[in-house]
Amino acid sequence: MREALHMAEEALAAEEVPVGCVFVKDGQAIARARNRTNEWRNATLHAELEAIDHLLPTNPAPLSSITLYVTVEPCVMCASALRQIGIGRVIYGCGNDRFGGCGSVINVNSSEMLDTHPPFVAEGGFYREEAIMLLRRFYMSENQNAPNPKRKATRVLKTDIPPPPSNTSTPRPSRPASAVPPSGFSIPTPDYIDDDTAAAALSGDSTTVGRQGLPIGSTLASTPLPQ
Repeated sequence: MREALHMAEEALAAEEVPVGCVFVKDGQAIARARNRTNEWRNATLHAELEAIDHLLPTNPAPLSSITLYVTVEPCVMCASALRQIGIGRVIYGCGNDRFGGCGSVINVNSSEMLDTHPPFVAEGGFYREEAIMLLRRFYMSENQNAPNPKRKATRVLKTDIPPPPSNTSTPRPSRPASAVPPSGFSIPTPDYIDDDTAAAALSGDSTTVGRQGLPIGSTLASTPLPQ
């Protein structure tokens, strides 16, 4: 999960919504990716889908032996894609109260209505605080390219983190504070995100159970997974 957070930090520095992911097989990180929606002007290039595009050519579905670590609960679109490729297990940081596809909004990962593809396990709350703070830093900044952007210069970055819902997995130990991006980042907010959405996807986590197994990624080299 620390490697996924590192990818999210890269996204933050690149003025993208800070979400990163890593696909792991047999203890090795086989692929990693981050959000690139602004870079390519493509709303579908979420971290998970970016990683899937790179991984599938050499790792055809189903991918039940791979685990996905992602900083934010996959949205409905990404959760659907993960289920279609046969992912078996997803570990995420913070929940996604607006668009979550693994329990916060819709149980795409385990819904019996999608019986053409096997369900997958989804567990949240791992490094939850770090994932939330990355998103808060992003949404604190202004988008100078947006029409009549709301002034955020006087806003104060909140550091208090509400407790997760009672059904959330116990978070893993937090990283050292030095590993979190400095508060001096100035990142413009994408046009398609409103201020109310800034706090969305930051609070709830959920744990749903399905089948054991699977993930996907974006780098081609296999490297040891950081502890």
